[in-house]
Amino acid sequence: MTSATNFDPSSSIKTLPGTSHRFHSLPETAERLGINLDELPFSLRPILEGIARNVGKNGITVEQLQALGNWPAHQGTEPVEIPFTAGRVIMHDLSGTPAIVDFAAMRSAVQRMGLDPAIIEPLVRADLVIDHTVTMDNTGSPASLRINGELEAARNKERYGFLKWGAQAFNTIRIIPPQTGIVHQVNLEYLAQGYLNQDDLMIPDTLIGMDSHTPMANALGIVGWGVGGIEAGASMLGQPMQMLAPEVIGVELTGALKEGVTATDLVLTITEMLRKYPRGVVGKFVEYVGEGSANLSLPDRATIANMSPEYGATMGFFPFDEIAADYMKATGRDGDLPLAYYQAQNMAWKAGQKLPRYTDLLHLDLSTVEPSVAGPKKPQDRLPLGDIGKVFQQTATVGSRTPEEVTVTPVKADEAGIFQSLPERTLKDGDIVIAAITACTNTSNPGLLIAAGLLAKKANELGMKVPDGVKTSFAPGSPVATDFLTKAGLQAHLDALGFNTAGYGCTTCVGNSGPLAPSIEAALRDHDVIVSSVLSGNRNFEGRVHPDVDTNFLMSPPLVVAMAIAGNVNIDVTKEPLGKDAQGNDVFLKDIWPSNAEITQTMHECMDPKAFRETYENSLAGPETWQTLESPTGPVYQWDEKSSYIQEISFFDGFALETPEDSLNNISNARMLVMCDDNTTTDHISPVSRIRPDSPPGEYLLSIGVDANDLTSLGARRGNHHVMLRSIFGNVKARNLMLPGTTGAVTNYYNTNGDAEKMSIYDAASRYQQEGTPSVVFGGKLYGTGSSRDWAAKGPALLGVKAIIAESFERIHKSNLVGMGVLPLQLPEGVTLGSLNLNGSETFDLAGIDTMAPRGSVTLTIKRTDGSTEQVELLSRVDTSSELEQIRHKGILPMVLRDIIAANS
Repeated sequence: MTSATNFDPSSSIKTLPGTSHRFHSLPETAERLGINLDELPFSLRPILEGIARNVGKNGITVEQLQALGNWPAHQGTEPVEIPFTAGRVIMHDLSGTPAIVDFAAMRSAVQRMGLDPAIIEPLVRADLVIDHTVTMDNTGSPASLRINGELEAARNKERYGFLKWGAQAFNTIRIIPPQTGIVHQVNLEYLAQGYLNQDDLMIPDTLIGMDSHTPMANALGIVGWGVGGIEAGASMLGQPMQMLAPEVIGVELTGALKEGVTATDLVLTITEMLRKYPRGVVGKFVEYVGEGSANLSLPDRATIANMSPEYGATMGFFPFDEIAADYMKATGRDGDLPLAYYQAQNMAWKAGQKLPRYTDLLHLDLSTVEPSVAGPKKPQDRLPLGDIGKVFQQTATVGSRTPEEVTVTPVKADEAGIFQSLPERTLKDGDIVIAAITACTNTSNPGLLIAAGLLAKKANELGMKVPDGVKTSFAPGSPVATDFLTKAGLQAHLDALGFNTAGYGCTTCVGNSGPLAPSIEAALRDHDVIVSSVLSGNRNFEGRVHPDVDTNFLMSPPLVVAMAIAGNVNIDVTKEPLGKDAQGNDVFLKDIWPSNAEITQTMHECMDPKAFRETYENSLAGPETWQTLESPTGPVYQWDEKSSYIQEISFFDGFALETPEDSLNNISNARMLVMCDDNTTTDHISPVSRIRPDSPPGEYLLSIGVDANDLTSLGARRGNHHVMLRSIFGNVKARNLMLPGTTGAVTNYYNTNGDAEKMSIYDAASRYQQEGTPSVVFGGKLYGTGSSRDWAAKGPALLGVKAIIAESFERIHKSNLVGMGVLPLQLPEGVTLGSLNLNGSETFDLAGIDTMAPRGSVTLTIKRTDGSTEQVELLSRVDTSSELEQIRHKGILPMVLRDIIAANS
């Protein structure tokens, strides 16, 4: 056995048999160091390979290699820090725009210091897919795709010009133009090649993404997860991610799905199961193995991996195997070479082999999965399909409300996309106003889209219609879906029911559902009617789909079509008819639901590997609006102070080479800025929804001359911190417990005399900053659940928040807070936000920060207005020494910037 201290990575370089590809042999390294690779979870093996290959670089040590190789021997003792260096980064335009703004601001800061701005250059390949700003303004018309594309181009002209500048300014950044598809589906179908070439070596494909649904790539055996834009930006600049060696929960799958049960039903079941797992999976890897996984297609696996953030895991990993290789070949790529590589590295799964060791092993018999939906407010709230009406009734009857029925005038776009008024109808509780086939979770799955098309065909042939007032939309994850649905003759039937293709991107699921008919929106604002949306997405948090739609149900694409026909969720669709055929006969769900055999046969007839290759090759040039878009050039961006989309972020104002001396000072006499409830999501903290004229960001934009019709969304304006800071904690459904009964971005500001004044959160934070008063935020359980939204951490940091004190944190958001220099502090077991009995009038001291160690303790002293005090020992969720350095530098990007300047001085 080779001594660990003498380990040389180059000693294990081999050539893959039958090829010219050289690689670092993980099995040989494991044998040399006495590591039993067969017992190590598959999801840890690519990370182990990366550590082994990089020993001696960036401070990576053989001790870290040995520590991960001996997993899980460390569990129950001191946590082990390990480095993870991703091979590539993916991002979408909502997360990518702020990241490129950060890079541009860093170049400007370097230039002001008299240095070469070109020293700021991403070292890791990064692909940015423009997919998150197409809005469902126009739906249900043959012209919808064209109209929405034109609106997207016009609204985002300035922002897209900035992104084109970024592509020419930075050598390693590639922009995938609008109308190519959803980032995760584009990654799954095109960007991922199964392996990477780096330094003349074949290495596993590993990535990080600036979106929480990055784990969708785990279905292809790719180790990768979502992080915040702040953390991803540092990784792009060559900074290894230091992480604690994770727990790995195995899920052994057996059996096969029953007839009529979809991958959506399965993932909702898994989400519920893992959320109920007593120890939870937050911050852990989940690895799917067992004979049952061989009965799942790669797209079915991708649906499961995609919703990792919904069940709380860092990853939902499927080892690479022959099914993955066959999928790559079916989508126009080489699958044989990746399979040979993963087999040579002992990273490939083969049915029948012995399972590795896991922290815990759970079991799921696929044959027990039943048709399901989730809602009305959380993706983990799974319910049997037949219970949707009962659950809606429970939601709608809370309190003493008296349901109303309101007369409204629906509208519909004609062949040219021009809206026409339809006959009046009554809007009542449970009516569906949005039915959307959307989101990478399900649009990446051809079987589910073909099932939706087959159901639409049967319904259309029976003469069934979708009721007026239901806004139907279809946004495939890539144009490949249009190709196979058209070849199968199914797109025409979807069109007949109003599910015309209206855009290629992330739409309703991210809140880009567009406006409803004016009279419907007015009715929802002015009357007590509780309506619903049904969508094939992964998120249904309050205020996300549409600010006026209170109940939102997740379901498979064919169920979205079926429920749209029903028009109301207040029924049992397993027993009651969806509607009537042309002869007036009742039609039930079972009458039009396609069989598994029909779906499989149609897939074989209409899917072609050549179509995948040609579609993506043709898409990369972008639509004409992208090709003709003018953009700035040069290495340094010329900021325009009049821009309402792109502004130089204030994060680097006053940047100095010296590490700040006050970053680890104790905090005295802090004020509470916001007190958040349990399950406060990043949607609550940093919404991406449409900007309303009467909101703080809307009022700001109107004040600088932006027309009320051009306010667009907070997602589109993430490159302008003046807008974003006014939106923090500003979701229309967000509740600040300091002001019971209120919603939105309001708080109590306490002056130096202790007098309270109600005002916007932005104004209160500005006053505290002007006075030099530190502020803190309190939260309940799972603070920061949701997307890896950078502004949910950037916003509080730039508003002067020094610490977030919560009962527990969601993993990605916790890391984002540290990356912005904000302390995440956790209440001890048994102490809750409720038991502290706070109302916002208190002041707070935090002691022990100056001597804080990773996962150390900080003493909170609560000083009440009656003169009493209370002390609580908090757990610092600054988990690693690397994270402590980030706090010391007041953020990861200033830390990396100082390192880069020092290396080039």
